[in-house]
Amino acid sequence: MEQQLINLLMYTIPAVITGLVAFYFFKEHTKNEDGRRRFLLHKDMQANTLPLRLQAYERMALFLERITPSKLLIRVTPHTSNKEDYELLLIQSIEQEFEHNLSQQIYLTDECWNIITAAKNATIQLIRKASFLEKTDTANKLREVILTEMMEKRAPSDAALSFIKQEVGEMW
Repeated sequence: MEQQLINLLMYTIPAVITGLVAFYFFKEHTKNEDGRRRFLLHKDMQANTLPLRLQAYERMALFLERITPSKLLIRVTPHTSNKEDYELLLIQSIEQEFEHNLSQQIYLTDECWNIITAAKNATIQLIRKASFLEKTDTANKLREVILTEMMEKRAPSDAALSFIKQEVGEMW
C-alpha cells in the first residue's frame, strides 16, 4: 500500500508541477497578448484622433486670433456711433465665434479649454471696461480706447495662444 502511494505521488507531483508551470506560462502569454492588443488599439486610435486634435487646436488658435481686440476692431466696424450698440456688437461677435467652436473642447485638455474660456471672458471684460470710461462717448472713441490699451499691454488671447502652442509642441 505504501509502495502504491509512493508510485502515485511520483506520477502526480511532476504532473501537478508541469500543469502549474503550463498554467503560469499560459497566463503570462495571455496577459502579454492582451497588452499588445491594447497597445495596437491605442496606437490606431491615436493615429485617427491626432489629426482631429490638431484641427481642434488650429480652430481654437484661429478663434483666439479673431478675438484679439486689435483684429476684432478691424473686422467688426460700428454701424452707428452709439458706443453701447458697438459694445454689444463686439461681444456678440466674440460669443458667436466661441459658440461656433464649442464642440472642439472634447479634443482639448481641460486646462487648455479653461484658459481659452478665460481669454474670451477677459477680452469681453476689457471691452466692457473701456465702454464704462467717461471719455468713451462714441463707438469710434471706444475703438480708440481699446486699441490704446492694447498698445500698453498684451491681449488676453496671447497667453492662451502661447499655451496652445506649448501643448501642441508636447504632442510630439
